Amino acid sequence: MITNPLLIVVVLITIEAFVLGLSRHERTKRFFNFLPAVFWIYFLPMLAATFGLITAKSPLYGMITTWLLPASLVLLLLPVDMKAILKLGPTALAMFFIGAAGIMAGAVLSFALFKPLVGPEFWSGFGALSASWTGGSANMIAVKEALSVPDTVFAPMVIVDTVVPYLWMGFMIAMVGLQPAFDRWNRSDRSILDHFGEQAVKHLATSGSRRTAAGILLALVVAFAGGGAAHLIARQLPLIRDVVTTYTWTIMIVTLIGILLSFSPVRNLERSGATRTGYDLLYFVLTAIGAKASVASIGSALLLIAAGMLIVAVHAVVLLIGARLMKAPLFLVAAASQANIGGVASAPVVAEVYHPGLASVGLLLAILGNIVGTWLGIICAQLCRMV
Repeated sequence: MITNPLLIVVVLITIEAFVLGLSRHERTKRFFNFLPAVFWIYFLPMLAATFGLITAKSPLYGMITTWLLPASLVLLLLPVDMKAILKLGPTALAMFFIGAAGIMAGAVLSFALFKPLVGPEFWSGFGALSASWTGGSANMIAVKEALSVPDTVFAPMVIVDTVVPYLWMGFMIAMVGLQPAFDRWNRSDRSILDHFGEQAVKHLATSGSRRTAAGILLALVVAFAGGGAAHLIARQLPLIRDVVTTYTWTIMIVTLIGILLSFSPVRNLERSGATRTGYDLLYFVLTAIGAKASVASIGSALLLIAAGMLIVAVHAVVLLIGARLMKAPLFLVAAASQANIGGVASAPVVAEVYHPGLASVGLLLAILGNIVGTWLGIICAQLCRMV
């Protein structure tokens, strides 16, 4: 069994590089369509620790999450374009937040119903899941660390977060043929779509960014400076017993720092691939979290998948009620829903399926989720804790 911290780092980096390499290679990337790279980056270190290749107990894992997670969040928020998001208009933004409210309400209701079956300790797990389904994987990991979600609770939630969104995405795409009938029944204001056509904004694509050693180094300096500042500020703020810890403040503050930096010239680091560097850090944090978990902890995943489906059902009902009240077209229902549950990877795809040429609407709504998902997840977790 490997216990040397340096060798553990080598193993974790090797797993991350191996998975990312396969997921980006032309011949093998199709195998990641159902179980994405983020799942394997978490699951393979779990297997390595379970079968004794590396130790599951090392102070190194805590150091990795404590320092690298805030740094990664700074870089992931740098390319946020608040002006572009606000240009989407009040109806689009309202539909996104109505969908997010549906996720939170569904999580609280689902936890209340499933608590006797899964145990009361899962309150934080439902909060972490809601962070992912109002934001994305980065938000889920941030809430996991901010609330010290036990690994036995987090592991099955990763399975739920992998399976349910893909099922929901398939359902949303299958419903595209109902768009004309729904809009007639709902008396939808389709002039909103014309507004999107005029205001559509192109978000800076990270896939085309060319990374250099100097760019990566500068991005890391900014990332750790922002993360360090968040740690220092958090230590000065009051603690709320069983609700807000110093690290909870750190995660919330570093999110704000990342947003503020997106208004500064520092956002130009995106041209040298700052977001990709941020994801590299985030995935390394995920390998460390996986290494502390156990395969035995995923036994309740099937039951929790049912709980996840209930959350999505409540979310759908709330969204439809919102669409009825606001006379929003089905395009916005689909884009807002996928922006919540699917995130930046799939929201543009669904938006493009429903209305060719408007993929940017789904993308910008998903980016909005990245901004608010951590805060909403923490709030939802506390509501579940009250239950």
